[in-house]
Amino acid sequence: MIRPNEILRPQTVDQDMPPVEPSGAGRVTAAYQAIREAIRSNVFPPGYQAAEVEIARQLGMSRTPVHEAMARLQEDGLVRILPKKGIIIRALSPADIDEIYEVTIALEGAAAARIASFTPEQRKNVAEQLREATSAMDEALKGEDLQAWALADERFHETLVASSGNRRLVRMAGTVADQLHRARMFTLNLRPLPSASSQEHFAIIEGIEAGDAETASRAARHHRRHARDQLLPLIARLNLRNL
Repeated sequence: MIRPNEILRPQTVDQDMPPVEPSGAGRVTAAYQAIREAIRSNVFPPGYQAAEVEIARQLGMSRTPVHEAMARLQEDGLVRILPKKGIIIRALSPADIDEIYEVTIALEGAAAARIASFTPEQRKNVAEQLREATSAMDEALKGEDLQAWALADERFHETLVASSGNRRLVRMAGTVADQLHRARMFTLNLRPLPSASSQEHFAIIEGIEAGDAETASRAARHHRRHARDQLLPLIARLNLRNL
């Protein structure tokens, strides 16, 4: 069991990640990915404070790449830098989560509309990937494997955004998705089975396949609104103030 003060080394966070490069950029990227994953997986929970020198020691790096990685994480809204003390992991309030969903609704609606304007062949390729992810969700739900369901659901949304081809949209969507990840995973087993998600995904896919930007965008926005309207009342009922 990994304790909060035992940050994973970069190569153990993701087995597919290449070894740390000798260049400064490679070390910064490795440090960023390791700390980011520790935050997303709740190894570093909200409110946890970590000294820069300690993180550098555990990663086997100098302080410079860790310092730069922390600056990136602060830009992403995942940490707050404490001068001369390191970082503190930012917690999300219900108001924060509401704002994040508002941004996500707009970004994914724009992504779906953009994809629907692609050529028929391009739309077909994206739709196939989205169908595969949704089918994996259905299979996971049949076995009531919510962790597998969540992974497939995340793959659907990452594919939707990445396929838009808009790099700035992808960056912004990834940032808010990281911020929201903890709250979604923490409440995963507290919510009703997400049986409607697949149907809502197929509505997005059908809009894309038809080349109907308005329908695809409307379906994507509806889907995220539905998720928000389920999550926020649950957080209020459980009196979860910091996630």
